[in-house]
Amino acid sequence: MRVFTDDTGTPRSMPMVDDNGHPVYNPEAQAARDALIEKLCAMPPIMSALDALLEHFGHDNVAEVTGRTKRLISASDGRQKLESRSARTSRADAAAFMAGNKRILVFSDAGGTGRSYHASLDAANQEQRVHLLLEPGWRADRAIQGLGRTHRTHQATTPLFRPVTTDCKGELRFTSTIARRLDSLGALTRGQRQTGGQGLFDPADNLESEYARAALLSWFDLLAMGKLTSVTLDDFQHRTGLELVDKDGVLKDEMPPIQRWLNRILALPIALQNTIFDEFLALIETRVSAAREAGRLDVGVETIMVDKATLIEDSVLRTDPLTGATSHLLTIEIARRRNPVSLDRILRIADGDGSAAFMINHKSGKVALRTRARALMEEKEGTPIPRVEMMRPTRSDYMREHDLFESSWEEVDRQAFSAIWSTEVEAARQIVESETVRLATGLLLPIWSALPSDHLAVNRIVDAEGRSWLGRLVFDDHVPQLYTKLGIDCAGALPVEAVAKAVTAGRTIDISRPFALTIRRSLVNGSPRIELAGAPHDRLPWLKSIGCFTEVIQYRTRVFVPMGSAEAVLGLLLA
Repeated sequence: MRVFTDDTGTPRSMPMVDDNGHPVYNPEAQAARDALIEKLCAMPPIMSALDALLEHFGHDNVAEVTGRTKRLISASDGRQKLESRSARTSRADAAAFMAGNKRILVFSDAGGTGRSYHASLDAANQEQRVHLLLEPGWRADRAIQGLGRTHRTHQATTPLFRPVTTDCKGELRFTSTIARRLDSLGALTRGQRQTGGQGLFDPADNLESEYARAALLSWFDLLAMGKLTSVTLDDFQHRTGLELVDKDGVLKDEMPPIQRWLNRILALPIALQNTIFDEFLALIETRVSAAREAGRLDVGVETIMVDKATLIEDSVLRTDPLTGATSHLLTIEIARRRNPVSLDRILRIADGDGSAAFMINHKSGKVALRTRARALMEEKEGTPIPRVEMMRPTRSDYMREHDLFESSWEEVDRQAFSAIWSTEVEAARQIVESETVRLATGLLLPIWSALPSDHLAVNRIVDAEGRSWLGRLVFDDHVPQLYTKLGIDCAGALPVEAVAKAVTAGRTIDISRPFALTIRRSLVNGSPRIELAGAPHDRLPWLKSIGCFTEVIQYRTRVFVPMGSAEAVLGLLLA
């Protein structure tokens, strides 16, 4: 390149040519290019994933169902030969896998059309499928179609789906896109909030969710305040070309969208990518954990598998005047056995995690496997909050590291852990849990605002006979408020215990029998009370006769129900 100065005195460059107009090449650059080509040609080629699997396990053990017509295979003497393939060859490989003659199956979009590879009860190979999703692609419908190949009806076991990624955190960008499109596809094709991913991805995996967008704004704030350890503001702007601050050094009101930010992150060095993503994912996890604990996390449809479900009561909440569609509140009694994690599986998890440790609670005698969990982040200071996951036979708990040190948990040897874990698993399998749940189902959109706002999950209850009910769970203390909002008299529709529990929890209930009044919780002189607001003055003697008492507060007579005998008094009132 030739450097020259323009009319404004700014140095610029342009391609250099000789006197005849031919370009002049830099011999040092040419020599460096030739040396690089020579080095690359001397390095062994990187095999594709398909060829690497065939090379590692052998073509006699791997069934290939793809669209390619030729492939290189290694013979027994080590030499390679070119093998021609046809549709008949793919069918033979698929049949060999279903018969159990080949333990591994590799299939693609081109070779998997119209095929089923599930653990069919009619097939000889009924082993559990472990479906490794290696290349999900960009089309969510194709991803669902591929996942459905190994998950069908009339199967012996359900498959395990395992998305495969490298340790480059930037690859989460592509996994996140698949997660978002699977969720969107489920909402569009099913007309309900059941995600197309079927729970394959955690809400924290979707880097384009509302939690991720809020976390990105916090990341920008921490970056501007210089509280991130990964990168500085000036360095980040220089590397990515994103302008985050105005001429006065203040963060702009319109920040880059998360899609653009993610795309620019992919251009950074791998180590820097991973550090930035660790901070960003910690902020997302903080928000998702808070939403999950508060009951506001929308995870689509959660399927509750039970052994037995009995429909006890079906109450009609609303009937649409135009279509005649109805909304129902179902009372279902469910019974289910616990499905604890087996000892073999927990030991495999421990052996595959170098940071795992066997723990025992010296107070309760229970054991848990401690593994490292994704850290949280303090949003104001950007300080990471390390966490651990305590895996129990029937559940997993998350604890902050400093809370773990102050708890009763301590390390134990593998042999003692295995013995106690096996005992807990056997005890858990003998427990049959029975409970009564209420499910709002049917036409829910007109009554959506009347349903509880602090529990947004949509659930499907499925019993062993294949019967299912889809709707939103409604807890006991929410039922009176639901009836009140819909104008339904709850005096005869609800048990007295539910009314008392709801009022004690702070719900307000309007009744019309034996006369119109409002049952609510009030605070008098710092102590909670149950008040009957709006009671007629001529019914005060009767209310006192069933156990109520009155007080004149600020020249107004107020009627209260004794807290100790609330259920008995409310029972007489609603009777």
